[in-house]
Amino acid sequence: QGQLVESGGGLVQAGGSLSLSCAASERTFGDYAMAWFRQAPGKEREWVSGINWKGDRTYYADSVKGRFTVSRDNAKNTLFLQMNSVQPEDTAVYYCAAGSQTGRLEAIKSWGQGTLVTVSS
Repeated sequence: QGQLVESGGGLVQAGGSLSLSCAASERTFGDYAMAWFRQAPGKEREWVSGINWKGDRTYYADSVKGRFTVSRDNAKNTLFLQMNSVQPEDTAVYYCAAGSQTGRLEAIKSWGQGTLVTVSS
């Protein structure tokens, strides 16, 4: 698969917002379901959100539902995660992944390198 590169991480205050992007070099990006995962310090990697190939169906973990929004622009080979009302427990390295919108690890074809989000209180 093509390379996935996340960007947009950084330091944000609790209650604030942050937008993450994932740029894909693969020209067939629009054929794949995509997902966001995160891994907090000392914790297991967890699935956060997903979106189907077309972008008209989205999925969220209960911990972020109502606060995060996943979207994609297939014409620009880019995946997005809009994070609103962030909390300290959202602090983690965020990864994008291609192949499954529901976090089925065996279906994942490609992973990004991750971008760090730190939420201060």
